[in-house]
Amino acid sequence: MSVRGTVRALPALFKVGFAEAVAYRAELFVWVLSTTMPLVMYVLWSAVAREAPVGRYGDREFLAYFLAAFIVRQLTSNWAAWQMNFEVRQGILSMRLLRPLTPVVSWAVETLAYMPMRLLVIVPPVVTWLAVLGGAFLPRTVAGWGLFALGAAGGWLLVFTINVCVGTLSLFMKSSLKLMDAYLAATFVFSGYLIPVELFPDRLRAVVEWLPFRYTIGLPVELLTSHHGTAEAARLVAVQWGFCALFGVLGLLLWRRGIRNFEAYGG
Repeated sequence: MSVRGTVRALPALFKVGFAEAVAYRAELFVWVLSTTMPLVMYVLWSAVAREAPVGRYGDREFLAYFLAAFIVRQLTSNWAAWQMNFEVRQGILSMRLLRPLTPVVSWAVETLAYMPMRLLVIVPPVVTWLAVLGGAFLPRTVAGWGLFALGAAGGWLLVFTINVCVGTLSLFMKSSLKLMDAYLAATFVFSGYLIPVELFPDRLRAVVEWLPFRYTIGLPVELLTSHHGTAEAARLVAVQWGFCALFGVLGLLLWRRGIRNFEAYGG
């Protein structure tokens, strides 16, 4: 399908995806409950901070950080790898390949169609932030908010391209879900989701800087809590989008090779 045809198909795909999100709102609620770990971590870290500050973090700083982590998780997470594995096993992918629109675009739009429902989920933490912290820690400039928007969009895109890379591996093997589980475990540890990256030991933090995990969650959280100056924030966002390009190209190469493999064996 041409680029123009793809663009014309996007509104219809979004409407279908949003209708599905509304229909499966109970499942979405259950999924949201599984993303509340930052709130649990706040309780643990705030108890520590009441005894003595942890680096620059006191109780208010931890509250802002973990509310931001919950918000960012809603904005950036998606499940393309699980969907790809399911459709390969069930033979649904074969039907998708008969359509003029590439399945990768369909999976991206279907994931984004859930965003309005997830925006409703972040209302309580936003209200809590404003009620308890006021405007403290939030960006105070247009540039700051713009960099956060770029960071949040880049976080979503990076998670999606990694999902596509891992999900595409299901075209070469029976299932790539174990690899996805390993990726998620690494993300929870190294992304800043459970503990701010700056609290890692120096050597470990230096390694994390060269890995993609921080740029999926930790960086958008840092941008939302005004942790960096404008120049440093812009540099980190540029690194994040570089990772997006890297995994985008890798995903494209794996997809093309995987589809040839899939079709060669009767997919």
